Amino acid sequence: MTPSLAVDAQRITKCFGEIRAVDDISVRVAPGEVYGVLGPNGAGKTTFLRMLFGLIRPDSGNLRVFDRTWERDGIRVLEGVSGFIESPRFYPYLTGRQNLVGLARLDGGVRRGKVDDVLETVELTDHADLKVGGYSYGMRQRLGVAASLLREPKLLVLDEPANGLDPAGIRDMRALVKRLADSGLTVLLSSHNMEEVEEICSNVTIMNRGGVAFHGSITDLRAMAPDPGYLLDTDDNERASVLADRHPGVTLSVDHSTLVASGAHETVSAFVADVVGSGVRLRQFTPTRTPLESLFFMLTDTESAPGPAEEVESR
Repeated sequence: MTPSLAVDAQRITKCFGEIRAVDDISVRVAPGEVYGVLGPNGAGKTTFLRMLFGLIRPDSGNLRVFDRTWERDGIRVLEGVSGFIESPRFYPYLTGRQNLVGLARLDGGVRRGKVDDVLETVELTDHADLKVGGYSYGMRQRLGVAASLLREPKLLVLDEPANGLDPAGIRDMRALVKRLADSGLTVLLSSHNMEEVEEICSNVTIMNRGGVAFHGSITDLRAMAPDPGYLLDTDDNERASVLADRHPGVTLSVDHSTLVASGAHETVSAFVADVVGSGVRLRQFTPTRTPLESLFFMLTDTESAPGPAEEVESR
């Protein structure tokens, strides 16, 4: 028998007054996969996850979790499902361990040693007996994952798990999700960060203004991605611009008096080699953003996306 889909959402719509927060979207998550729901803030990602958890109900469409529906099965929909929406909350005056023990009791109890196991999984064993009020934001996020793992889920749902983390926290969270995925756990996560999704997800739905801008595999998404762009600054940008005419596959534009070269990597590399070989001194050659990041901004029409110069300066 073919196993039931972990999530089977068909043509889901949710409106708040005149606002269509989720507009006729379909998402199918197979058991054992890591699936990403991607989009800028306000795209409808969290609204979709709230419907999955039964916190709100869709206005139309069908939503099944392991072939169970809220209309027919009620709270049983959440058997084998755990996770968190937005940021997990804990009692700051209790330790990490005490918070987990309390949550386990509220959920009917867990097997002996389970609390220690999940603390080890999220690498919080050394901090388990410290008060959560002293935890960093990243530690609280990992404690949220630990709390979700207490019920030994088949489906783990994480809403922007790396949001607000510093670079080290982002790295740790990605590594944690990868380890969980490698264990065979089905993971559905939302994010507004293309790099995060590309690194750990096999399939993705990109949302924009409540609708679907893309639905498919990361492989298919990469095939759609435009050629990358590179910031190029020399001691003679005028001469470099003239040399670009020798390379038809290279497109040059100007951003804040800095050249931006676009084209296939091999073509741009040949152009840069020509520039250096002509005696022009190269002062900067930096990727603007990855091709998938560029495609994400194109698909979502993100007006607030930083320009190439701004992005490099902020790193």
